[in-house]
Amino acid sequence: MLALTRKKDESIIIGDQIEITILDIQGDKVKLGIQAPKNIAIYRKEIFLEIKEENKAAVQSSINQIKELGKIFKK
Repeated sequence: MLALTRKKDESIIIGDQIEITILDIQGDKVKLGIQAPKNIAIYRKEIFLEIKEENKAAVQSSINQIKELGKIFKK
């Protein structure tokens, strides 16, 4: 992991198209501004992990449904 120190109103650039700016710092909270192309998904980590788990559950559910359909067509 790359660790950088930035002050309020300073930025980092990721690639050619993503800029993250420190908008505000209050206590242990940092407010970020993110400029990125609309096709790049940006999530808070906890939301990203929830989405990932939901997708895993949906895939497993689909696999189970396909197995059940397979049993029906074998009859």
